Amino acid sequence: MKRTLIAQATLLLLLSIAATSAKATVWQRANSAAEALAMGVLQETAIPFLDSSSQQRATPFADAPMQPIPSPTPIAPIHLGPAPADPNELRISGLGGGSTQWTIVILLTFLTLIPSILICMTPFARLLIVFHFLRQALGLQTTPSNQTLIGLSVIMTFFLMQPVGLAIYRDSVVPLQEGKITAIDAVVRGGMPMRQFMSHYVREKDVALFLEIAKEPRPADINDVSFRVLLPSYILSELKAGFQIGAVLFLPFLVVDMVVASITTSVGMMQLPPVVISTPLKLLLFLMVDGWHLLIGALMRSFN
Repeated sequence: MKRTLIAQATLLLLLSIAATSAKATVWQRANSAAEALAMGVLQETAIPFLDSSSQQRATPFADAPMQPIPSPTPIAPIHLGPAPADPNELRISGLGGGSTQWTIVILLTFLTLIPSILICMTPFARLLIVFHFLRQALGLQTTPSNQTLIGLSVIMTFFLMQPVGLAIYRDSVVPLQEGKITAIDAVVRGGMPMRQFMSHYVREKDVALFLEIAKEPRPADINDVSFRVLLPSYILSELKAGFQIGAVLFLPFLVVDMVVASITTSVGMMQLPPVVISTPLKLLLFLMVDGWHLLIGALMRSFN
């Protein structure tokens, strides 16, 4: 039985080897035939360009008269203009036809002085002081936050100073951009609207104080006061006005605190802080009278 199985396996192996060799032979013959066919096609396509019949067919073109080759048309030269400006490029030109370096110095100096100008030459100080007094009177420590109060003061300052800024732009910035005046003249012209604004709200008592300290003669008119005297006089007047408004604003809330403290003491609630009761009452009172509307309206009218 084993011998029969071995003989069958040997026979199958021989048959598979024979089939494989036969397939290889067939593939070789097929490849040879394809190569021969390709060579024949190439030879047939190359012959017409080399035999005499192709030369005879080409004679009509050879007998035709030769046409002169037209001369090439001259091309006009292209004049390239200046390269277009890069939209991402930052160029700083001299203001009023002046030097670029001095323009940069003036701009950087102005940017450095913006915080001082905002505090000392605008109503910003008065507004911020009043808002802080209001927060303390309500008994609130961090609400509204400092950022909120500063932002509100900046917006109100911009609202009040917009006519002054428009006058400065019309009288100094526009002529400077057109080259009609120099940068020094623009600074002098821009100071006139600021002088008029500060002179309207400065107190004569403060002006007299700084005139005495500066040893300057008493001017005939407020417009003759120098900036050296006008600036500190204005900021001192604004501080006094802010504290006056804050003190008046503090009085009604102080009455509420005193009433609540006396009531809690009289009923024997010694361990209960009065601020726990007075703070909600003060907030309720402030909201009932629409306090923000009244306060902002009064502040804006004080600068009329």
